[in-house]
Amino acid sequence: MARTNPIQFINEVRAEVSKVVWPTRREVVLTTIMVFIMAALTAVFFSIVDLIIRSGLQGVLGFFGS
Repeated sequence: MARTNPIQFINEVRAEVSKVVWPTRREVVLTTIMVFIMAALTAVFFSIVDLIIRSGLQGVLGFFGS
């Protein structure tokens, strides 16, 4: 395995980092808001599913139970 010079490695890292396209502040804010909205919608969805399953199970257990 070839070993690289630490100075050469740092120069290559700098070259690669300069190619990165960083998001704007607006893009970061919008995507963060979208993540929170999607998380809230997912929480509501699974809460409703949980409520439906729980009600169904209570109905079935109540029908066959005492």
